[in-house]
Amino acid sequence: MLKGLAITPPLLGRISIGKIVEKNGKRLPEKDDQFTITSQVQNRDGWLLHPLNEKLRNGQDGKLRSIPIRLLFNEPDLNFRADYSLFDRSTGRPLCVGNGETCKRLTKDGIQSLPCPTPDGCPLAQGHACKPYGRLNVVIGDEDPLGSFVFRTTGFNSIRTLAARLHYFQAISSNRLACLPLELRLRGKSTRQSHGTPIFYVDLTIRSSMNMVEVLQAANELDAQRQAAGFDQAALDEAAQRGFGNGAFEDSEEDVGAIVEEFYSAEESPSPATNTSQRSSKTSLAEKLEEQAQRYTLPIDTNPGHSHAPAQNKSQ
Repeated sequence: MLKGLAITPPLLGRISIGKIVEKNGKRLPEKDDQFTITSQVQNRDGWLLHPLNEKLRNGQDGKLRSIPIRLLFNEPDLNFRADYSLFDRSTGRPLCVGNGETCKRLTKDGIQSLPCPTPDGCPLAQGHACKPYGRLNVVIGDEDPLGSFVFRTTGFNSIRTLAARLHYFQAISSNRLACLPLELRLRGKSTRQSHGTPIFYVDLTIRSSMNMVEVLQAANELDAQRQAAGFDQAALDEAAQRGFGNGAFEDSEEDVGAIVEEFYSAEESPSPATNTSQRSSKTSLAEKLEEQAQRYTLPIDTNPGHSHAPAQNKSQ
């Protein structure tokens, strides 16, 4: 296994509740009130739709607001990884990833383990540069039991709800999370900050066609079938844990460009009034990183634990 490269679940496509549109020569994220399932192929018009997008949309009045899924792992934090993430918007590279206690930060001396004061207390997070960022991997259909679709979000509502649901379902199913027939469901809410405009977030529930007793019975039956066939779920979870821990940052450079474009709109970039040029902005960020590294220098974490805690604009 290549050291420094995070081994993540194989991807078949993406799940989003927004899209990128071009306005006045700028590519900006735009919210949506439905799911979109795309492939991993992109052209100048955006990501190409996955065949499942149309298949699942049938029977839902043209709006895809629920997706039947299963999970890959019994451990909630393997299915859904969430952390605070700071990206370099000029290159798309992750610079700092933390969980509110410790972080892995890229410095001139390499990746170091440092204290993480959360975005509210970190000088590097000014201007909403650091955001909570979550990735949920789910299985759709039975064609590829180890292939997954990823939902990425920076929304507090989605992150909080998904984390709670995963731990609750693990508890009530006696650690049979990967056997539960579940459903991703889009929900809307209004807040004072949204000024009455609905914002949308993702929830994880039991299948709408089943009750809780039926879901738990189905999980027990599937678990028994898998064990009889020699399916080792504990070993799969352990392999995934090693894979995630093998790299400093989960997202590859191929992914982070699209992530920055989708979650960090042009309006959030530093103002020209405070940064006279792109070069001076980069220098300022580098100086801040170096200053923080000198203040909080710790030994490099050679066996970092998997941090937990980003993709829509107004959608949450």
